[in-house]
Parts: sequence; structure tokens; C-alpha cells
Amino acid sequence: MKIKPIYLSAILICLTGFKTQETFDQFTDKFVKGYRALKIPNLDLSYVNVLKQIKPADQIRKQIAFFESIRSEQKKYAIGSLSNGQQQDYELIAYETNMNLERLALEKQWETNKQKEISAEGLYTIPDGKAWYRYFLRNWLSANVTPDEIYQFGLEEVKRVQGHIEDIRRKSGLSEDVFYKHLNDEDFFINNPRDVLKYFEETQAVIYKNMGNVFSEHKIEPLKIEQGANEAMVQAPGYYDNSVFYYNQFNKPYNKRQVDWLFIHEAVPGHHYKSSINTGLKQSKVQQLFYYLGLEEGWGAYVEELGKDLGVYRTPYDELGKWEWDLVRSVRVPMDIGLNYYGWTDQQALTFWKKNIKNQDDIAMREIARVKRWPAQCITYKYGAGQILQWKQLLQKREGDKFNIKNFHDRILNLGSLPVFMVKKSVLTIE
Repeated sequence: MKIKPIYLSAILICLTGFKTQETFDQFTDKFVKGYRALKIPNLDLSYVNVLKQIKPADQIRKQIAFFESIRSEQKKYAIGSLSNGQQQDYELIAYETNMNLERLALEKQWETNKQKEISAEGLYTIPDGKAWYRYFLRNWLSANVTPDEIYQFGLEEVKRVQGHIEDIRRKSGLSEDVFYKHLNDEDFFINNPRDVLKYFEETQAVIYKNMGNVFSEHKIEPLKIEQGANEAMVQAPGYYDNSVFYYNQFNKPYNKRQVDWLFIHEAVPGHHYKSSINTGLKQSKVQQLFYYLGLEEGWGAYVEELGKDLGVYRTPYDELGKWEWDLVRSVRVPMDIGLNYYGWTDQQALTFWKKNIKNQDDIAMREIARVKRWPAQCITYKYGAGQILQWKQLLQKREGDKFNIKNFHDRILNLGSLPVFMVKKSVLTIE
């Protein structure tokens, strides 16, 4: 008589007293399949959209049951007994499970006290806004941080960047008033879009020639440089999308000081470069589910500091362009916490902006509106870059003359997209 598999399994359980435990790979397959089936939307830039996407109560319960089951089952596996790749999946699953359960607790509370209209005036103005902000901050940065810690980090970065700008100002020999007036001289601006393209092409040629100074050889996918036509992106001097670097010039002169740092950030060795490398990496099914902006935007901001190694920033004013925009990013960090967590008014935020940034009052209210609309997202640039700089300093101190900048960059690039805390662990592990 042929015994059917289902009956054979039952007999084995009766004889042995236990059910054969699934392998860790089977567990990860279950997680991937279950996660995809839930159709959880990616974290939206707009908190209003996030709240509008909250599913009905029965769907929230279904998600909670799934992640609580995953958390319980994961305890069966000893991480030390897993391969390196499995350990990475283990940590990713644990991280995503915890973050999703935190989100679901907030969503459950939101559903019990649902608002007819969602205030668009910042997270501080909605029920449980401070709890939502703590969640957004940890999610965007993919790190276990607090608003108070990040606020202090932002203040320190404001001072650091201001120091670089003041150093350039002193070397210019100009008084403060004359210096900032000088930055508006027409010699710093390009009117013809075709000339802007030439400047970016020249920067590209110089950087490609000097990549070997600080990077190992990696395949770089062909890159196009085009003038942007999407007016929804007008607030940015440029952006990157699908192997195209776009520079934005809409009926206004283009600032020459933006050319070098912007190409580095958006193109090479920034987003286009890292994206090209990510595409060639073999990633697990778990890793393929997620994308972590804390590292990706941090990388783009970090590599801007390598301009001189890459042959650009040939004048103090070229380098100044990097610090001018980095000061905007730095000021946005405390401003983001202030508006969304501490309850600052727009006027308090504007006062903070004017106290710390000269010559850019024209974009102040736009940036204030941005951090209220997209809470915590703008902090990814500074936090990620700050972490990478910190790792570099730690390794330089630990390894001394043996420190190899190319190897350091490879340690990061070869990991693909992971939460910042996991990249830190891998990069700083002694091989």
C-alpha cells in the first residue's frame, strides 16, 4: 500500500514526538512570500499620504498577526549558526518586523480616533504626532536614534559647515558684507543652457579621469546629462533618475558654484555610480524587498567631500558651492525636529534659518514647507554622510598607515542597500 505524504508526516510526528523544523531558508521564503502578499506601500515622502494609505482595521490585524508570527518563529534560529548571507537576512527580517509592528501600533491607534481631515501643517499638529515623528525618523534613517540626539547632531553640523565657509571667506581677503555681495556677481552665473551642459560635461570628464585616486575600478553604466523639464522638481538644482542626470534651469541663470558638487552627488561617484554597482550585486530575496535611503542619500552627500581628490573644486568658490548647499542641509536637520517634534512655529523656523544662513533667504519658506510636508526625509543626507565620515575616521585611527581609502569605499559599495546600522557593523568588523 502506498502511504500518502500527508499521512506519512502524521506518522512521523507520532513516532518521534515532534515536527521537523523548517530550515532558515524556508523561513525566509515564508517571510518574503507573506510580506509581498500584504502589499505594504513604501514609505511615502508625504506624511499625509502615509496616513491616507492606512488600511482598515481588519487588514491592520492581519498584518500584526503576520509580523508577530514572524517574530515568534525567528526566535527558533540561533544567528551564530547561520551563514553570513543568512545572518544578513536574519537581521533584516528582525529590523523590518520591529519597524512594521511599531507602524501598525500607530495605525491601530489612528483608526480608533480617525480624523475627518488630516492637518498638513506638520506632524506636531496631528494626534500622536510626536510618536509618529519618532517612527518616521528611525524609519528614514534606518537607525535607532532619538529626536534629541539628531537635533544636537544638526547643531554640530551647522557649526562645522559654517567653519568651512568662514575659512574660504577669510582666504578671499574680503569683509563679510563684501564677500556675500560678491557671491551674487554675474560672473558666477551661466545664462545659456547649452553652456551649462558644457560645464557639466567638463566636470564629468575630470572626475572620470581621477576616479582611480579614491575608488577601485567598477563598471559605470553609460550616463546621460540633460536639462530637466519637470517643473515639479524646480526646487532642486538637479536630480538623477534612471541613468540620466538632469540639471534644472527654468528661465533663470545657473549658479556655477553648483556644478561640481551636484554632479558628484547625483551622478558619479554619487547616485548613478552606486546604482550601477547595486545593479551588479547578487542580493538575497529578502534584501530585494527593501531600499534604504539613509545610506543612499548619505552616500551622495558623503562623496561631495571628495571633490579635490576627484580633480574638481579647483577654485575656493567651486568648493564653496558644496558648503553653501551643505549648510542648507545642516540647518534643515534641527529645523525638521523643531517644526515636527518640538512644535516650532514657521516664524521660529525662519528666525533659526536667518540666524545661520546668509544669502539664501529666497528659499527659506520653501524649505520650511518641505520639512513639514516630508518629515525626517531631509535628515537622511546629513545623517548618512555623517556616519560614513565617522566610520572613516575610526578606521583611519585604528589602521593607521594601513588604511586604504579604496578598500573602505568598497566595503560600503559591495553591500548594496542596507540599513545604516548593518552597514556600520560590516564596515567596522575586523577582517
